[in-house]
Amino acid sequence: MVFSSLLFLFLFLPAVLALYYCSPRRIRNLILFLTSLVFYAWGEPIYIVIMLVSTLTDYSFGLLLDRPNLTSLKRKWIVACSIIVNLALLSYFKYADFLIQNVNTLLGTSIPLTDLPLPIGISFYTFQSMSYIIDVYRGTAKAQRNWIDFGTFVALFPQLVAGPIVKYSTIAEQLHKRTENIKMFAEGVRRFTIGLAKKVLLANNIGLLWDTISNTNPDSLTVLTAWLGIIAFAFQIYFDFSGYSDMAIGLGLMFGFRFNENFNKPYIAQSITDFWRRWHISLGSWFREYVYIPLGGNRRGLVIQMRNILIVWLLTGFWHGASWNFIAWGLYFGVILLMEKWVGLKLLFRLPRWTRHVYALVLILIGWVLFVFDQPSLILSYLSAMAGLNHQALWNNDTLYFFYTNIILLLILIIASLPKKQWPRKNELSFLHLVWYGFLFFLSVSYLVDATFNPFLYFRF
Repeated sequence: MVFSSLLFLFLFLPAVLALYYCSPRRIRNLILFLTSLVFYAWGEPIYIVIMLVSTLTDYSFGLLLDRPNLTSLKRKWIVACSIIVNLALLSYFKYADFLIQNVNTLLGTSIPLTDLPLPIGISFYTFQSMSYIIDVYRGTAKAQRNWIDFGTFVALFPQLVAGPIVKYSTIAEQLHKRTENIKMFAEGVRRFTIGLAKKVLLANNIGLLWDTISNTNPDSLTVLTAWLGIIAFAFQIYFDFSGYSDMAIGLGLMFGFRFNENFNKPYIAQSITDFWRRWHISLGSWFREYVYIPLGGNRRGLVIQMRNILIVWLLTGFWHGASWNFIAWGLYFGVILLMEKWVGLKLLFRLPRWTRHVYALVLILIGWVLFVFDQPSLILSYLSAMAGLNHQALWNNDTLYFFYTNIILLLILIIASLPKKQWPRKNELSFLHLVWYGFLFFLSVSYLVDATFNPFLYFRF
Protein backbone atom coordinates (compact mmCIF):
# COMPACT_ATOMS: atom_id res chain seq x y z
CA MET A 1 0.00 0.00 0.00
CA VAL A 2 1.32 3.43 -0.91
CA PHE A 3 0.12 6.91 -0.02
CA SER A 4 -0.76 7.75 -3.62
CA SER A 5 -3.44 5.07 -3.93
CA LEU A 6 -7.20 5.28 -3.69
CA LEU A 7 -7.20 2.46 -1.15
CA PHE A 8 -5.00 4.48 1.20
CA LEU A 9 -6.75 7.81 0.62
CA PHE A 10 -10.34 6.67 1.00
CA LEU A 11 -10.20 3.59 3.18
CA PHE A 12 -7.06 3.10 5.23
CA LEU A 13 -6.29 6.70 6.24
CA PRO A 14 -9.87 7.72 7.16
CA ALA A 15 -10.29 4.51 9.18
CA VAL A 16 -7.03 5.04 11.08
CA LEU A 17 -7.79 8.70 11.79
CA ALA A 18 -11.26 7.84 13.06
CA LEU A 19 -9.96 5.02 15.24
CA TYR A 20 -7.07 7.14 16.54
CA TYR A 21 -9.13 10.18 17.55
CA CYS A 22 -11.99 8.12 18.98
CA SER A 23 -9.56 6.25 21.26
CA PRO A 24 -8.38 7.35 24.70
CA ARG A 25 -5.03 9.12 24.60
CA ARG A 26 -3.31 6.35 26.58
CA ILE A 27 -3.84 3.77 23.82
CA ARG A 28 -3.19 5.96 20.78
CA ASN A 29 0.34 4.65 20.34
CA LEU A 30 -1.06 1.13 20.38
CA ILE A 31 -3.52 2.14 17.66
CA LEU A 32 -0.69 3.58 15.56
CA PHE A 33 1.48 0.53 16.12
CA LEU A 34 -1.21 -1.99 15.12
CA THR A 35 -2.44 -0.01 12.12
CA SER A 36 1.17 0.50 10.98
CA LEU A 37 1.63 -3.27 11.01
CA VAL A 38 -1.52 -3.63 8.91
CA PHE A 39 -0.18 -1.00 6.49
CA TYR A 40 3.16 -2.78 6.21
CA ALA A 41 1.60 -6.23 5.89
CA TRP A 42 -0.69 -5.27 3.02
CA GLY A 43 1.80 -6.38 0.36
CA GLU A 44 3.95 -9.02 2.10
CA PRO A 45 2.43 -10.16 5.44
CA ILE A 46 5.33 -12.51 6.21
CA TYR A 47 7.74 -9.58 6.41
CA ILE A 48 6.05 -8.31 9.54
CA VAL A 49 8.11 -10.98 11.30
CA ILE A 50 11.35 -9.33 10.18
CA MET A 51 10.23 -5.94 11.40
CA LEU A 52 9.08 -7.37 14.74
CA VAL A 53 12.37 -9.22 15.17
CA SER A 54 14.30 -6.02 14.52
CA THR A 55 12.02 -4.10 16.87
CA LEU A 56 12.20 -6.62 19.70
CA THR A 57 15.97 -6.99 19.32
CA ASP A 58 16.71 -3.28 19.63
CA TYR A 59 14.16 -2.84 22.39
CA SER A 60 15.91 -5.58 24.38
CA PHE A 61 19.38 -4.22 23.71
CA GLY A 62 18.18 -0.78 24.79
CA LEU A 63 17.04 -2.20 28.13
CA LEU A 64 20.40 -3.93 28.55
CA LEU A 65 22.19 -0.65 27.96
CA ASP A 66 20.02 0.96 30.62
CA ARG A 67 21.22 -1.44 33.32
CA PRO A 68 23.31 0.22 36.02
CA ASN A 69 26.98 -0.55 36.66
CA LEU A 70 27.69 -1.85 33.17
CA THR A 71 31.34 -1.57 32.18
CA SER A 72 32.27 0.43 29.11
CA LEU A 73 33.34 -2.76 27.34
CA LYS A 74 30.00 -4.46 27.94
CA ARG A 75 28.13 -1.41 26.66
CA LYS A 76 30.21 -1.46 23.49
CA TRP A 77 29.50 -5.17 22.99
CA ILE A 78 25.75 -4.57 23.35
CA VAL A 79 25.84 -1.85 20.72
CA ALA A 80 27.98 -4.01 18.44
CA CYS A 81 25.58 -6.97 18.77
CA SER A 82 22.60 -4.77 17.96
CA ILE A 83 24.28 -3.34 14.88
CA ILE A 84 25.33 -6.82 13.72
CA VAL A 85 21.76 -8.14 14.01
CA ASN A 86 20.30 -5.15 12.16
CA LEU A 87 22.88 -5.19 9.39
CA ALA A 88 22.63 -8.98 9.07
CA LEU A 89 18.89 -8.75 8.40
CA LEU A 90 19.37 -5.87 5.98
CA SER A 91 22.27 -7.59 4.21
CA TYR A 92 20.48 -10.91 3.82
CA PHE A 93 17.38 -9.50 2.20
CA LYS A 94 18.96 -6.63 0.27
CA TYR A 95 22.49 -7.70 -0.60
CA ALA A 96 22.67 -11.52 -0.50
CA ASP A 97 21.84 -12.02 -4.17
CA PHE A 98 24.25 -9.23 -5.15
CA LEU A 99 27.04 -11.03 -3.30
CA ILE A 100 26.10 -14.42 -4.77
CA GLN A 101 26.01 -13.02 -8.32
CA ASN A 102 29.47 -11.51 -7.95
CA VAL A 103 30.90 -14.69 -6.39
CA ASN A 104 29.45 -16.75 -9.25
CA THR A 105 30.93 -14.34 -11.79
CA LEU A 106 34.39 -14.27 -10.21
CA LEU A 107 34.73 -17.94 -9.32
CA GLY A 108 32.58 -19.53 -12.01
CA THR A 109 30.35 -21.13 -9.40
CA SER A 110 26.59 -21.65 -9.68
CA ILE A 111 25.35 -20.84 -6.21
CA PRO A 112 21.56 -20.43 -6.48
CA LEU A 113 20.09 -17.00 -5.76
CA THR A 114 17.66 -16.50 -2.90
CA ASP A 115 15.24 -14.56 -5.14
CA LEU A 116 13.66 -13.03 -2.05
CA PRO A 117 11.60 -9.89 -2.59
CA LEU A 118 13.00 -6.89 -0.75
CA PRO A 119 10.95 -5.92 2.31
CA ILE A 120 9.68 -2.43 1.59
CA GLY A 121 11.29 0.27 3.70
CA ILE A 122 13.82 -2.07 5.36
CA SER A 123 16.68 0.39 4.78
CA PHE A 124 14.73 3.17 6.46
CA TYR A 125 13.53 1.35 9.57
CA THR A 126 16.87 -0.45 10.02
CA PHE A 127 18.68 2.88 10.19
CA GLN A 128 16.07 4.21 12.59
CA SER A 129 16.48 1.24 14.91
CA MET A 130 20.25 1.61 14.90
CA SER A 131 19.95 5.31 15.69
CA TYR A 132 18.00 4.37 18.82
CA ILE A 133 20.68 2.04 20.18
CA ILE A 134 23.47 4.50 19.40
CA ASP A 135 21.55 7.41 20.98
CA VAL A 136 20.94 5.39 24.14
CA TYR A 137 24.60 4.34 24.24
CA ARG A 138 25.73 7.96 23.87
CA GLY A 139 23.31 9.14 26.52
CA THR A 140 21.47 11.52 24.15
CA ALA A 141 18.27 9.52 24.65
CA LYS A 142 16.85 7.39 27.43
CA ALA A 143 16.03 3.73 26.89
CA GLN A 144 12.39 3.21 25.99
CA ARG A 145 10.82 0.86 28.53
CA ASN A 146 7.41 0.70 26.84
CA TRP A 147 7.57 -1.84 24.01
CA ILE A 148 4.47 -0.43 22.30
CA ASP A 149 5.97 3.07 22.22
CA PHE A 150 9.19 1.73 20.76
CA GLY A 151 7.29 -0.37 18.23
CA THR A 152 5.39 2.76 17.22
CA PHE A 153 8.70 4.55 16.59
CA VAL A 154 10.00 1.75 14.35
CA ALA A 155 6.80 0.91 12.47
CA LEU A 156 5.13 4.35 12.27
CA PHE A 157 3.50 4.14 8.84
CA PRO A 158 3.75 7.82 7.78
CA GLN A 159 7.53 7.56 7.36
CA LEU A 160 7.99 3.79 7.18
CA VAL A 161 8.13 3.29 3.43
CA ALA A 162 10.19 6.18 2.05
CA GLY A 163 11.38 8.25 5.00
CA PRO A 164 12.39 10.73 6.09
CA ILE A 165 14.71 8.75 8.35
CA VAL A 166 13.61 9.74 11.85
CA LYS A 167 16.24 9.51 14.57
CA TYR A 168 14.94 8.33 17.92
CA SER A 169 16.22 11.40 19.76
CA THR A 170 14.12 13.58 17.42
CA ILE A 171 10.75 12.15 18.47
CA ALA A 172 11.48 10.43 21.79
CA GLU A 173 9.57 13.09 23.68
CA GLN A 174 6.72 13.08 21.17
CA LEU A 175 6.13 9.36 21.61
CA HIS A 176 4.65 9.83 25.07
CA LYS A 177 3.81 13.53 25.10
CA ARG A 178 2.47 15.24 22.00
CA THR A 179 -0.28 17.67 21.23
CA GLU A 180 -2.89 17.21 18.53
CA ASN A 181 -4.94 20.25 17.57
CA ILE A 182 -6.98 21.63 14.68
CA LYS A 183 -4.24 23.96 13.40
CA MET A 184 -1.67 21.19 13.37
CA PHE A 185 -4.10 18.79 11.69
CA ALA A 186 -5.00 21.40 9.05
CA GLU A 187 -1.32 22.02 8.34
CA GLY A 188 -0.86 18.27 8.01
CA VAL A 189 -3.69 18.02 5.48
CA ARG A 190 -2.22 20.94 3.54
CA ARG A 191 1.24 19.43 3.49
CA PHE A 192 -0.09 15.98 2.54
CA THR A 193 -2.10 17.49 -0.33
CA ILE A 194 0.96 19.29 -1.68
CA GLY A 195 2.96 16.07 -1.53
CA LEU A 196 0.20 14.08 -3.23
CA ALA A 197 0.00 16.64 -6.04
CA LYS A 198 3.78 16.63 -6.48
CA LYS A 199 3.82 12.85 -6.72
CA VAL A 200 0.71 12.29 -8.83
CA LEU A 201 0.41 15.38 -11.02
CA LEU A 202 4.07 16.25 -11.52
CA ALA A 203 6.30 13.21 -10.95
CA ASN A 204 4.02 10.67 -12.63
CA ASN A 205 3.41 12.82 -15.69
CA ILE A 206 7.03 13.73 -16.36
CA GLY A 207 7.85 10.10 -15.60
CA LEU A 208 5.92 9.13 -18.72
CA LEU A 209 8.38 11.14 -20.81
CA TRP A 210 11.35 9.50 -19.12
CA ASP A 211 9.75 6.07 -19.51
CA THR A 212 9.43 6.63 -23.26
CA ILE A 213 12.98 7.92 -23.77
CA SER A 214 14.65 5.40 -21.46
CA ASN A 215 13.03 2.52 -23.36
CA THR A 216 14.64 3.75 -26.57
CA ASN A 217 18.04 2.41 -27.60
CA PRO A 218 20.52 5.09 -26.40
CA ASP A 219 22.55 4.64 -29.58
CA SER A 220 19.63 6.09 -31.56
CA LEU A 221 18.98 9.09 -29.30
CA THR A 222 19.84 12.58 -30.41
CA VAL A 223 21.85 14.79 -28.07
CA LEU A 224 18.93 16.96 -26.99
CA THR A 225 16.60 13.96 -26.60
CA ALA A 226 19.09 12.32 -24.25
CA TRP A 227 19.43 15.50 -22.18
CA LEU A 228 15.65 15.97 -22.17
CA GLY A 229 15.24 12.40 -20.94
CA ILE A 230 17.60 12.68 -17.99
CA ILE A 231 16.12 16.08 -17.09
CA ALA A 232 12.72 14.37 -17.03
CA PHE A 233 14.08 11.70 -14.69
CA ALA A 234 15.66 14.35 -12.47
CA PHE A 235 12.28 16.02 -12.08
CA GLN A 236 10.50 12.70 -11.63
CA ILE A 237 12.69 11.44 -8.78
CA TYR A 238 12.71 14.83 -7.06
CA PHE A 239 8.96 15.40 -7.09
CA ASP A 240 8.30 11.73 -6.36
CA PHE A 241 10.68 11.54 -3.40
CA SER A 242 10.01 15.02 -2.02
CA GLY A 243 6.30 14.44 -2.58
CA TYR A 244 6.44 11.30 -0.43
CA SER A 245 8.41 13.22 2.19
CA ASP A 246 5.77 15.97 2.20
CA MET A 247 3.03 13.39 2.59
CA ALA A 248 4.94 11.73 5.44
CA ILE A 249 5.46 15.04 7.22
CA GLY A 250 1.79 15.91 6.69
CA LEU A 251 0.61 12.56 8.05
CA GLY A 252 2.90 13.00 11.04
CA LEU A 253 1.30 16.36 11.80
CA MET A 254 -2.16 14.80 11.61
CA PHE A 255 -1.13 12.44 14.42
CA GLY A 256 0.75 15.06 16.43
CA PHE A 257 4.32 14.28 15.28
CA ARG A 258 6.78 16.79 13.87
CA PHE A 259 9.31 15.24 11.50
CA ASN A 260 12.35 17.08 10.18
CA GLU A 261 12.42 18.39 6.62
CA ASN A 262 13.98 16.13 3.99
CA PHE A 263 14.38 18.47 0.99
CA ASN A 264 15.22 22.13 0.53
CA LYS A 265 14.97 23.07 -3.16
CA PRO A 266 18.01 21.00 -4.21
CA TYR A 267 17.98 22.04 -7.86
CA ILE A 268 18.87 25.64 -7.02
CA ALA A 269 22.23 24.40 -5.66
CA GLN A 270 25.39 26.15 -6.82
CA SER A 271 27.73 23.28 -6.02
CA ILE A 272 27.52 19.57 -5.32
CA THR A 273 28.28 20.33 -1.68
CA ASP A 274 25.25 22.63 -1.63
CA PHE A 275 23.13 20.04 -3.42
CA TRP A 276 23.77 17.38 -0.78
CA ARG A 277 22.86 19.79 1.98
CA ARG A 278 19.46 20.09 0.31
CA TRP A 279 18.73 16.57 -1.00
CA HIS A 280 17.56 13.71 1.28
CA ILE A 281 18.67 15.69 4.31
CA SER A 282 17.76 12.97 6.80
CA LEU A 283 20.04 10.40 5.13
CA GLY A 284 22.93 12.83 4.92
CA SER A 285 22.59 13.81 8.57
CA TRP A 286 22.37 10.12 9.59
CA PHE A 287 25.63 9.23 7.86
CA ARG A 288 27.32 12.36 9.16
CA GLU A 289 26.27 11.72 12.77
CA TYR A 290 26.64 7.94 12.94
CA VAL A 291 29.46 7.21 10.46
CA TYR A 292 31.51 10.26 9.44
CA ILE A 293 31.98 11.78 12.91
CA PRO A 294 32.65 8.44 14.70
CA LEU A 295 35.32 7.68 12.07
CA GLY A 296 37.05 10.90 13.06
CA GLY A 297 35.39 13.39 10.72
CA ASN A 298 37.84 16.16 9.89
CA ARG A 299 39.65 16.03 13.24
CA ARG A 300 42.49 13.64 12.36
CA GLY A 301 44.18 15.19 9.39
CA LEU A 302 43.60 15.51 5.67
CA VAL A 303 44.23 11.90 4.65
CA ILE A 304 41.85 10.49 7.29
CA GLN A 305 39.21 13.03 6.35
CA MET A 306 39.47 12.04 2.67
CA ARG A 307 39.15 8.39 3.67
CA ASN A 308 36.10 9.15 5.82
CA ILE A 309 34.35 11.06 3.03
CA LEU A 310 34.91 8.24 0.54
CA ILE A 311 33.69 5.63 3.04
CA VAL A 312 30.53 7.62 3.72
CA TRP A 313 29.77 8.01 0.03
CA LEU A 314 30.56 4.39 -0.75
CA LEU A 315 28.03 3.43 1.94
CA THR A 316 25.56 6.07 0.74
CA GLY A 317 25.60 4.57 -2.73
CA PHE A 318 25.34 1.00 -1.46
CA TRP A 319 22.47 1.98 0.85
CA HIS A 320 20.40 2.88 -2.19
CA GLY A 321 20.59 -0.54 -3.76
CA ALA A 322 22.51 -3.77 -4.30
CA SER A 323 24.09 -2.88 -7.62
CA TRP A 324 27.46 -1.63 -8.82
CA ASN A 325 25.91 1.44 -10.42
CA PHE A 326 24.81 2.68 -6.99
CA ILE A 327 28.35 2.21 -5.68
CA ALA A 328 29.71 4.09 -8.70
CA TRP A 329 27.10 6.81 -8.13
CA GLY A 330 28.12 7.21 -4.49
CA LEU A 331 31.85 7.30 -5.26
CA TYR A 332 31.22 9.72 -8.14
CA PHE A 333 29.74 12.26 -5.74
CA GLY A 334 32.32 11.44 -3.09
CA VAL A 335 35.17 12.33 -5.45
CA ILE A 336 33.44 15.53 -6.57
CA LEU A 337 32.88 16.56 -2.96
CA LEU A 338 36.57 15.96 -2.22
CA MET A 339 37.56 18.11 -5.19
CA GLU A 340 35.17 20.87 -4.17
CA LYS A 341 36.35 20.78 -0.59
CA TRP A 342 40.01 21.39 -1.32
CA VAL A 343 40.06 23.03 -4.74
CA GLY A 344 36.73 23.55 -6.46
CA LEU A 345 34.73 25.72 -4.09
CA LYS A 346 37.43 28.40 -3.93
CA LEU A 347 37.37 28.64 -7.71
CA LEU A 348 33.61 28.24 -8.01
CA PHE A 349 32.76 31.22 -5.87
CA ARG A 350 34.87 33.44 -8.11
CA LEU A 351 32.51 32.61 -10.98
CA PRO A 352 29.14 34.22 -11.71
CA ARG A 353 26.17 32.71 -9.90
CA TRP A 354 24.59 31.29 -13.06
CA THR A 355 27.85 29.54 -13.98
CA ARG A 356 27.98 27.81 -10.60
CA HIS A 357 24.38 26.75 -11.01
CA VAL A 358 24.95 25.27 -14.49
CA TYR A 359 28.04 23.46 -13.20
CA ALA A 360 26.05 21.85 -10.39
CA LEU A 361 23.11 20.88 -12.60
CA VAL A 362 25.30 19.24 -15.25
CA LEU A 363 27.11 17.11 -12.65
CA ILE A 364 23.81 16.22 -10.96
CA LEU A 365 22.30 15.09 -14.26
CA ILE A 366 25.35 12.96 -15.08
CA GLY A 367 24.99 11.45 -11.61
CA TRP A 368 21.37 10.53 -12.32
CA VAL A 369 22.53 8.53 -15.36
CA LEU A 370 24.74 6.45 -13.05
CA PHE A 371 21.84 6.09 -10.63
CA VAL A 372 19.07 5.03 -12.98
CA PHE A 373 20.82 2.50 -15.24
CA ASP A 374 22.11 -0.70 -13.62
CA GLN A 375 24.14 -1.90 -16.62
CA PRO A 376 27.52 -0.34 -17.45
CA SER A 377 26.83 -0.63 -21.18
CA LEU A 378 23.62 1.41 -20.86
CA ILE A 379 25.36 4.02 -18.72
CA LEU A 380 28.13 4.46 -21.27
CA SER A 381 25.71 4.49 -24.19
CA TYR A 382 23.48 7.10 -22.58
CA LEU A 383 26.40 9.32 -21.58
CA SER A 384 27.70 8.98 -25.14
CA ALA A 385 24.34 10.11 -26.47
CA MET A 386 24.39 13.14 -24.15
CA ALA A 387 27.90 14.01 -25.38
CA GLY A 388 26.99 13.47 -29.04
CA LEU A 389 29.43 10.58 -29.42
CA ASN A 390 26.86 8.14 -30.81
CA HIS A 391 26.95 9.82 -34.25
CA GLN A 392 23.37 11.10 -34.04
CA ALA A 393 22.07 14.58 -34.85
CA LEU A 394 21.62 17.36 -32.30
CA TRP A 395 17.84 16.91 -32.55
CA ASN A 396 15.19 15.35 -34.77
CA ASN A 397 11.40 15.26 -35.10
CA ASP A 398 11.07 13.08 -32.00
CA THR A 399 12.97 15.67 -29.98
CA LEU A 400 10.65 18.44 -31.15
CA TYR A 401 7.60 16.29 -30.41
CA PHE A 402 8.78 15.48 -26.89
CA PHE A 403 9.56 19.14 -26.27
CA TYR A 404 6.29 20.60 -27.63
CA THR A 405 4.08 18.06 -25.86
CA ASN A 406 5.80 18.61 -22.51
CA ILE A 407 6.79 22.30 -22.57
CA ILE A 408 4.01 23.44 -20.23
CA LEU A 409 4.70 20.62 -17.78
CA LEU A 410 8.44 21.39 -17.86
CA LEU A 411 7.78 25.07 -17.11
CA ILE A 412 5.56 24.09 -14.18
CA LEU A 413 8.27 21.74 -12.89
CA ILE A 414 10.93 24.45 -13.13
CA ILE A 415 8.75 26.95 -11.29
CA ALA A 416 7.85 24.38 -8.63
CA SER A 417 11.57 23.68 -8.08
CA LEU A 418 12.35 27.32 -7.29
CA PRO A 419 12.09 29.04 -3.90
CA LYS A 420 8.91 30.97 -3.35
CA LYS A 421 7.27 32.91 -0.58
CA GLN A 422 5.37 30.77 1.86
CA TRP A 423 1.68 30.57 1.01
CA PRO A 424 -0.40 31.07 3.03
CA ARG A 425 1.69 33.60 4.92
CA LYS A 426 -0.41 33.44 8.05
CA ASN A 427 -0.87 30.48 10.33
CA GLU A 428 -4.42 30.01 9.18
CA LEU A 429 -5.98 28.94 5.91
CA SER A 430 -8.37 31.29 4.17
CA PHE A 431 -11.33 30.18 2.09
CA LEU A 432 -9.31 30.68 -1.13
CA HIS A 433 -6.54 28.51 0.26
CA LEU A 434 -9.03 25.77 1.08
CA VAL A 435 -10.44 25.97 -2.45
CA TRP A 436 -6.95 25.75 -3.95
CA TYR A 437 -5.88 22.72 -1.92
CA GLY A 438 -9.25 21.10 -2.47
CA PHE A 439 -8.76 21.58 -6.20
CA LEU A 440 -5.28 20.00 -6.05
CA PHE A 441 -6.69 17.03 -4.16
CA PHE A 442 -9.53 16.68 -6.68
CA LEU A 443 -7.10 16.75 -9.62
CA SER A 444 -4.84 14.18 -7.92
CA VAL A 445 -7.71 11.80 -7.22
CA SER A 446 -9.07 12.25 -10.74
CA TYR A 447 -5.68 11.26 -12.11
CA LEU A 448 -5.49 8.20 -9.87
CA VAL A 449 -8.94 7.00 -10.94
CA ASP A 450 -7.79 6.58 -14.53
CA ALA A 451 -4.06 6.14 -13.94
CA THR A 452 -2.18 3.20 -15.39
CA PHE A 453 1.22 4.73 -14.57
CA ASN A 454 1.82 5.20 -10.84
CA PRO A 455 5.33 3.84 -10.21
CA PHE A 456 6.82 3.24 -6.78
CA LEU A 457 10.49 4.25 -6.99
CA TYR A 458 11.62 2.96 -3.60
CA PHE A 459 11.32 -0.79 -4.04
CA ARG A 460 15.14 -1.07 -4.05
CA PHE A 461 15.58 1.02 -0.89
